[in-house]
Amino acid sequence: MTTIRGRGERQQWTPDLAVLAARLAASTHQELFDGLRERGYRDLRHRHGPVVAFLDEDGVRATDLARLTGLHKQVVGRLVDELEELGVVERAPDPADRRAKLVLPTAAGIALVRDADEIVAGIESRHAQAVGSKTYAAFRDAMLDVVRNSRPIRPIG
Repeated sequence: MTTIRGRGERQQWTPDLAVLAARLAASTHQELFDGLRERGYRDLRHRHGPVVAFLDEDGVRATDLARLTGLHKQVVGRLVDELEELGVVERAPDPADRRAKLVLPTAAGIALVRDADEIVAGIESRHAQAVGSKTYAAFRDAMLDVVRNSRPIRPIG
């Protein structure tokens, strides 16, 4: 039997992958949303982040958003409803399949995505400056490899 005695201290000084990934995601997410609030996006909530991250000017189906985010279709539907109420997205028939709907960013949604991309680029630039651009590029490549070799995301929420 293994012991968990001292685990909290070990996680503080030599955190495992889950702790590292959670810390980085939480910090980046917080900084992103703080920056968005500073730019006037006061009604946007952290829960909207996964959907906003995959918005595309050509539109994306809600089922694809669910797959990409790992959230249940019903959860994505509620988030899209909220974003639609905020004027960030609109739904339109998919020209490739009239039975399906596309989630399209509005002009305000496109501005939001551009602002978010700019904030994230600033975060990444700061990290690259802190550790060196080559080290940061290698970190991103390694992280991408780890993510690609991880188990597929199952819907949550």
